[in-house]
Amino acid sequence: MLVVTTNELEGYRIVRHLGLVRGLTVRSRSVVGNLGAAIQIFFGGNITVYTKLAEQTRQEAFNLLIAHAQEMGANAVIGMRYDANEIAAAVTEVLAYGTAVVVEPISAQGGSAGPWAPNAPVASR
Repeated sequence: MLVVTTNELEGYRIVRHLGLVRGLTVRSRSVVGNLGAAIQIFFGGNITVYTKLAEQTRQEAFNLLIAHAQEMGANAVIGMRYDANEIAAAVTEVLAYGTAVVVEPISAQGGSAGPWAPNAPVASR
């Protein structure tokens, strides 16, 4: 599965748009996690407890996005973004979203996607 934040995929042609896909997860911070973070806050610097939680939450939302796109028959997602909102105290929603598409590689004989495309012909001097 190809996932990009751009609205097109260099070297590929979008042959079908399947629509919006998303992955949503809601997480809370545990009391133990908050205690560990409070200790880290006291000393300053990176709050690794929260960093790890944020990374795991984004990864879960991303995995759900991929699963949703595959269910729709997509082989790529374009325009992928994250969004996060606090729903309640210590409860955060993370959303990964984008547009599910079906893409196919642009062949060297079938058209040109520019000099950076895979298998693009090398200009002669």
